Amino acid sequence: MLVFVSNIAAISLATLFAFAAVLHLAAPRPLREGYRRWQFAPGFYYVAGIAQLFAAVFLAVPQTRIWGGILAAVILFVAVTSLLNHRKYLYALPAMLAMLAIAPALAAPV
Repeated sequence: MLVFVSNIAAISLATLFAFAAVLHLAAPRPLREGYRRWQFAPGFYYVAGIAQLFAAVFLAVPQTRIWGGILAAVILFVAVTSLLNHRKYLYALPAMLAMLAIAPALAAPV
């Protein structure tokens, strides 16, 4: 049962990170303007998208899941910190819940 829950959590997180990666790599205008408004470096959304893509791939493969969990935790920590710094408390809540989902995703042995 633990392996099943762990796999579901890992695949769900991988799917969310893959969707976020595609969004960042496509870089629609509102996303670019949001990064510019918060004074991130130009093109940083591409770096974020590539990091999210790596996290998605690593989470999807059981042998690299631990590295995907570590990378996902770092990405989510930076996102939550940035959102809280800009007083977007409700926007930070889903990222905090995703951070909680990392533990079950890494619970089952490979």
